[in-house]
Amino acid sequence: MDAIREKLKKPLVLGLVGLVVGLVFGLVVLGWWIWPVQWTDATPNELSDVWKVEFLRASIEAYGYNGNTAEAQKRYASLGEDGQNALNTIAQDPQGISPELLADFSNVVAVAAPVSTGAPPVTTGAAPGTTPGAAPVTLTTPASTIAAPTAKKSALPVLLIALCLLVLVLVAFLAYMFFFRKRLAGSGPQATPEEIAETRRQAGYTDYSTKGTEPPIGQFMASYKLGDDLFDDSFSIDSASGEFLGECGVGISETIGVGDHKKVTAFEVWLFDKNDIQTVTKVLMSGHAFNDSAIRQRLEAKGEPVLVEPGVDTVLETQTLQLVARVADMSYGDSSMPAESFFDHVLLELSVWSK
Repeated sequence: MDAIREKLKKPLVLGLVGLVVGLVFGLVVLGWWIWPVQWTDATPNELSDVWKVEFLRASIEAYGYNGNTAEAQKRYASLGEDGQNALNTIAQDPQGISPELLADFSNVVAVAAPVSTGAPPVTTGAAPGTTPGAAPVTLTTPASTIAAPTAKKSALPVLLIALCLLVLVLVAFLAYMFFFRKRLAGSGPQATPEEIAETRRQAGYTDYSTKGTEPPIGQFMASYKLGDDLFDDSFSIDSASGEFLGECGVGISETIGVGDHKKVTAFEVWLFDKNDIQTVTKVLMSGHAFNDSAIRQRLEAKGEPVLVEPGVDTVLETQTLQLVARVADMSYGDSSMPAESFFDHVLLELSVWSK
């Protein structure tokens, strides 16, 4: 999880993920499921070669029944440049169409190179296969019913493109909010990696051996300073032999007020044990948040609320691990907001023992 989180902190990776999500959402979800493209009213020249031949075969048979020259010419012309190829294919494989009818149809549609069938063209006044004076017979199934689908013009393609662009813009905005906003802020205190490292170096760790306690298997220092809007420290817990036992960490739980930088009023301290089924969490709260019933009640859902005070220890326990979070140093920010409402800096020492 931490590896994925670190990868997503890279703008390029986040942008690619957003692009993929946007394309999947736009093309698959919207384009195929919610608003699929509707097809209707195609022209015969949109057919595949096989169906063009079948369309022309049906047109020749219709001409044999009704002798409608204008309709025959119209249907042949609808195939465009592929009409001649279809006619040649039928000449090679008539499938029941008489040579006389095929030759007569070829003459009627005035093809550039009439199909040679070996039979003279029919010149009688009635169409082949009909009785002079008989009423023309109309096919019950129009040949246009076998037409292939063509895209129905509508606003849906434009809407899909707009939605895809909207998703991409949203991803870009989120990337700005989480990764670039801190860099582009023009004023206000900002914690640098060097400052954090120096704070940790000067803090010093608790020597539990002087207290008659077994030394912890791991000691970590988490340092927050106002302006570190992405504060989220996590540490791997390993045994003396290098075996992975779990993880622990601290991150921002609740902010208050507005401005260029987050004003943190509560932190989450958590402990993960690979042998346990859940992660234990406690919420370290400012004086204002701890005494505000609405904020406290809302944060209780995340973990047991604890008032942050210098030197106070907070204990978290799992099936095989115990963590003591000690407030090594802290101070509140100074502004027009209520007293003790947000932190200027907090230094937490996390010590872990095996049970």
